[in-house]
Amino acid sequence: MDQLIEFIGNHPLLVGAFVFFIVALIVTEGRKGGRGVTVQELVRMVNHESAVVVDLRDRKEFSSGHIAGAINVPYASLASRKDELKSHQDKPVILVCKIGQHASAAGSQLIKEGFSDVRRLSGGMAEWLNANLPLVKN
Repeated sequence: MDQLIEFIGNHPLLVGAFVFFIVALIVTEGRKGGRGVTVQELVRMVNHESAVVVDLRDRKEFSSGHIAGAINVPYASLASRKDELKSHQDKPVILVCKIGQHASAAGSQLIKEGFSDVRRLSGGMAEWLNANLPLVKN
């Protein structure tokens, strides 16, 4: 640990450049799949901008509770079911998964398909549940 502190002290420009590039990489990778939105932004976008919520969880998880009006397209079958979402291509599309891990990759796929406004719920359904917002159960 002492050597690390000594290295940082002796090479501040090198360490600063390293930190800058790590932060830039994280920001760039995070935006590839669409910008993250909070639960409040999601509610506002659905109510005022006719945003479409796409739930990427499997059918069983979706049935146990989902956001009202959400379309269920499991992440595993997204590639084969992208055509189902084509009618929503010009609307804001908000991707939701369990904890936010698949939404970025799914967003990248949809952006490549020509979707103009793809976003992802930061924290996924876990964040929705933490905010005590309502779920629809089938």
